[in-house]
Amino acid sequence: MRRLLKSFFQDQSGATAIEYCLIAMGISIVIVGAVNGVGGALSTKFGTVSTSLK
Repeated sequence: MRRLLKSFFQDQSGATAIEYCLIAMGISIVIVGAVNGVGGALSTKFGTVSTSLK
């Protein structure tokens, strides 16, 4: 039983997976923020062009 607990606490594979998930989450938050900002700017531009054409 002690050997099983010792090997469980020394296993680092789960920590690596969690670190990769945190990195992916951070990158996805940045991408969503950038797309949201660009989308708002494009919406304003298209609105201006639409108004100018009328």
